[in-house]
Formats: sequence, C-alpha cells, structure tokens
Amino acid sequence: MTFLGFLLLGLLAGVIAKAILPGRQGGGWFVTLILGVVGAMLGGWLGSLLFNRPLTEFFDLQTWLLAIAGSLIVLLIYGALTRGSSKAS
Repeated sequence: MTFLGFLLLGLLAGVIAKAILPGRQGGGWFVTLILGVVGAMLGGWLGSLLFNRPLTEFFDLQTWLLAIAGSLIVLLIYGALTRGSSKAS
C-alpha cells in the first residue's frame, strides 16, 4: 500500500471510528487523521501479531476492519486521556 493510500485509510478509519463511538469526541480533522493513522498502524500490528494478517491491500475488507478496530482503540484511549482536560469557565 502506498503512503497516500495509508493516509487515506487512516483518515477514513478515524472518521468511521468517531461515527461508531457514542458521545462527542473532541478534535478536528487533523486530530482525526493522526488518530486514524495511529489506529490503522495499531490495527495492522495487532492483525499481523494475532491473525497473521497485516494491512496490505487498500480494497481488502480485513484491512478496513483492522484499521477501524485499531482506530476505535486509539479513540477510546484518547478520550480517556482528554476527558478531564476541558477548559473551566
């Protein structure tokens, strides 16, 4: 997979993960891109470690499921870390 393909996969996986999670997550499109790419990397690493299925093809269903699952994990961790850091009025 090319670098641009991986960035697009991460961005879309991050957007899908934000849509799946209930509640409101902070961050704009750049944070979504970063979290999605990190999540896709985590999903690819876990997929190759647990299922011997790394992220290889852009149009493969398993690639998308692993990237979205990794993005969900990263979003949950990000939400837990930033939950108490909102601005006080």
